[in-house]
Amino acid sequence: MKRDALVIKDRDNVATAIRDIPAGKDAVVGIDEETLTIRVSGEISLGHKFAVKPIARGEDVLKYNCVIGRATRDIKTGEHAHVQNMESLRGRGDL
Repeated sequence: MKRDALVIKDRDNVATAIRDIPAGKDAVVGIDEETLTIRVSGEISLGHKFAVKPIARGEDVLKYNCVIGRATRDIKTGEHAHVQNMESLRGRGDL
């Protein structure tokens, strides 16, 4: 089955799109040898992230088993995870 996105570590709560994914599509997400299907709520561009499980406001956003940001509001499964709902914790200098 052709994958649309990848999760590097099973602890990650976001997947990275490896192709453009249209809104409302059931995206096939690869996690190691496993796959799961997640319906994306909006268009996800190549290289962008979307939630593979609910992420609560204030919760760390994990990609590649690393904290890359914090949710500024609840993020639903399949929702684009980007500047509209998370803040970066990398390279800020104030933390």
